[in-house]
Amino acid sequence: MPDEKRLVYYRLDSLADISGGIALGGISPSGSSVELPYLRVANVQDGYISTRNVKKIFIPMRLVERFRLMPGDVLLTEGGDIDKLGRGAVWDGRIDPCLHQNHVFRVRCLEAKLLAEFLALYMASPEGKGYFLRIAKQTTNLASISSSQLSAMPIPCPPVAEQRRIVEMVSAVSRQERVVKASIAKLQNLKKGAITDLLKADSGKVSAGSNGDPKANDHAIDRAEGWPIRRLIDVADLPVGQVDPRSEPYRSRILLAPDHVEPGTGKILKRETAEGQGASSGKYEIQPGDVVFSKIRPALRKVALVDFIGICSADMYPLRPGKDILSGFLFSTLLGEHFSRYAENVSGRTGIPKVNREDLAGFFLPLPPIKEQQRVVEIVDSFSDQERSLDRELAKLGNFKQGIVDELLSSRVSF
Repeated sequence: MPDEKRLVYYRLDSLADISGGIALGGISPSGSSVELPYLRVANVQDGYISTRNVKKIFIPMRLVERFRLMPGDVLLTEGGDIDKLGRGAVWDGRIDPCLHQNHVFRVRCLEAKLLAEFLALYMASPEGKGYFLRIAKQTTNLASISSSQLSAMPIPCPPVAEQRRIVEMVSAVSRQERVVKASIAKLQNLKKGAITDLLKADSGKVSAGSNGDPKANDHAIDRAEGWPIRRLIDVADLPVGQVDPRSEPYRSRILLAPDHVEPGTGKILKRETAEGQGASSGKYEIQPGDVVFSKIRPALRKVALVDFIGICSADMYPLRPGKDILSGFLFSTLLGEHFSRYAENVSGRTGIPKVNREDLAGFFLPLPPIKEQQRVVEIVDSFSDQERSLDRELAKLGNFKQGIVDELLSSRVSF
């Protein structure tokens, strides 16, 4: 990596040309005009440009070159929600001609001084994002930066050859990350299919009664291998009463919310105390072995098997398995196709899809003996173990990639 005497920070406007985009409604077509595609904030994602939904605008021919994007331009959002602040990527020229809206900055690097990929890498780093957060104009949940603030952004500028080496190293790690992510996605699909096969339900067929009420059904389920059909409320307890997350010991305990659970996998993405989340409304107590299900938008399949003492959002139902059902089997059941279809069926009666307590209690499931449940749990766990191993590999790659940037910035000298 560069030594201390070589790494110097420069203002961005000394390394690149910075321009705002075309203001919608701000230009009246006159004379010879043309309709062209343009990129807006929704198209500029963190690390890539999405062109799945590109809109068009009429613009005078004389202004096309002013707002036209070139391959290698770095596009950055001026703000909006906090997560959109300074979000950006390098444009690859897949659409030409293509313009950019005024809420998207265009940075055209002077190639003899600064590589576009290196700039994008730095802006996405903690230090780069930290700069945007420090200088942004902020209101409630919104933030924005100006062209002058972007122009004054200090950019580390090692020799171009060193920039290229860093970009190539990070790109190589990114390619490995994509391979691992593809393996994780494939494994998750295999796990989903295995759960459906192992539970031996007939894809969750639920026939509605003559009045169209999905609860008035015969719960058509294959009774493979003679498994009895049991009502959920008979094998697991639903929560009774709520606790105040502002008082101890609850304020210091982990608060699980729907946003903390990855859809369709059961993976808990975030663990934070009630105090850290500023919780104030009533919550349910949870303990190891409980299976927590998000009752809002059940199609997302947000189900988690708890391994800690804590509390959960009132938008979730914690189920406590009884003696006839294993926690892991209940978890697989609620994550499976049969329950998912049932939940989607009974949740569509209101504006926001929601499973109420009565619906959840009335769900029927095939329940094998404990020994057979254990077999199901072990097979599903084997998929989960492989997934956790890949997650660790992905985390290592992410840490290594960040380490490359950190090592570069550790030799910072001046602005």
